[in-house]
Amino acid sequence: MCLAFPAKVLNIEGSLATVEHSGIKRAASLMLLPEAKIGDYVLVHAGFAMQVVEKEEVDEIAALKAEMNGAPRTVYELR
Repeated sequence: MCLAFPAKVLNIEGSLATVEHSGIKRAASLMLLPEAKIGDYVLVHAGFAMQVVEKEEVDEIAALKAEMNGAPRTVYELR
């Protein structure tokens, strides 16, 4: 099963972006999301940026991920 992950767009060259997630930089195609710009957060799935997401949603995803790994419940604190 593949899941999309949120990543910040750091650089764009043509239709290829450099994105960062959890300190890891990788390439992501912007062919499906040409309106993305540097500084945006995007959901990346199978190497393609699929959707622009707000920073608040990225924070909530990170909190849920931490919770799944045993961290105390924090999601309610984000709202």
